[in-house]
Amino acid sequence: MSRLVRHDRNRPYEVRPEGAEKSIWICACGLSKNKPFCDGSHKRTRDEKEGALYIYDDEGRIEVQSMY
Repeated sequence: MSRLVRHDRNRPYEVRPEGAEKSIWICACGLSKNKPFCDGSHKRTRDEKEGALYIYDDEGRIEVQSMY
């Protein structure tokens, strides 16, 4: 079964393990090809309209029109 999952955050979460020198960045936008780690794909979401829903693929994105 296919699902449409809404991701409202357009930047990653920073996690700094105790005693580690570097942070780990966890994907929160859902677009990373290296999940759970961020690969910078969230940059594609910078110009999204507030409250809009989009579907992304390799070609780009389309806005989903709400029927509600």
